[in-house]
Amino acid sequence: MIENEFPFFIKHINTKNKVIMKRIEAIIRRSKFEEVKQALHAIDIDFFTYTETFGVGNERKKKAVFRGSNNTDFISRLTLSIVVRDLNLQKTIDCILKSAYTGEIGDGKIFVSTIDESYRIRTGESGDESLYMKD
Repeated sequence: MIENEFPFFIKHINTKNKVIMKRIEAIIRRSKFEEVKQALHAIDIDFFTYTETFGVGNERKKKAVFRGSNNTDFISRLTLSIVVRDLNLQKTIDCILKSAYTGEIGDGKIFVSTIDESYRIRTGESGDESLYMKD
């Protein structure tokens, strides 16, 4: 494709003065989703994705039919994926820890990794500017 076909020019990655971005992946109980979502909105974390997740763990497992077989053990959860600026990392983790907690085995896990770059497809914005709407 030719760059001029886009309403903006693709910006090259600027490695100087980059704001650190983190991805939080939180595996939570389905029953806690609405509570976690509301708690995240309350701390101004308004965008995240979530997917249906199946796994195995220390919790009692359910039997399910999988490809005609009745012997599959699984635990059904949701995985939230949230990318935040480093300065919002701890408050987001604390929010999930508090709102997803039941005290029982199977409450879930939180994983944190570094994001090298982010782009908003519509505008071509990159870095942490692509994560949030400008006022």
